[in-house]
Amino acid sequence: MGNVYDQIDEKLVAWIGQQHLFFVATAARADHGHVNVSPKGPIGSLRILGPRRVAYLDLIGSGAETVAHLRENGRIVIMLCAFAGPPRIVRLHGRGQVYQIGEPGFAELNAELDFTGIAAAHDASRAIIVIDVDRISDSCGYGVPLMAYQGERPQLMAWIDRKLQKSDDALMEYVAEQNATSIDGLPAFEPMILPRHEIRK
Repeated sequence: MGNVYDQIDEKLVAWIGQQHLFFVATAARADHGHVNVSPKGPIGSLRILGPRRVAYLDLIGSGAETVAHLRENGRIVIMLCAFAGPPRIVRLHGRGQVYQIGEPGFAELNAELDFTGIAAAHDASRAIIVIDVDRISDSCGYGVPLMAYQGERPQLMAWIDRKLQKSDDALMEYVAEQNATSIDGLPAFEPMILPRHEIRK
């Protein structure tokens, strides 16, 4: 019932663009390390860079498992599910590279990919993840329920606004305090190279 594809073609690009979120899964190398799955969105934060290359904007969150795992071993899979229309699951397996805000490469990628259409991008970006995809596959998706999209939740922007009312650097201070390591103690985000208010100019 499933297919393996040589590349992300135009039909697959169009299908990806019709979804509303995606999931990423990573794992620590050690047997005792935790596996992590995270929902990501909106779908505009995921960009197809080529037939076997994708990227997504990583926004500030309570954890940093994905980034920590990528820094350790690079393994990642992106999964998308059709919650409306014909059933389908698509998985993009590959190796990811982290471009943290303030590090070399972030500003150039951010300008090239132009995430300005994403409400939280201006204030809450903490990294861009670039993935070289080595396996592209789909499966039936019969077990995925039909669900209606109602819109984006307002809580993220409200949280961002509350932080920025304290200071221009409050969000990056949060990253430094809360996202430095994974739950297994793996390094994730380095202390900010530039204060947030300088990066935002």
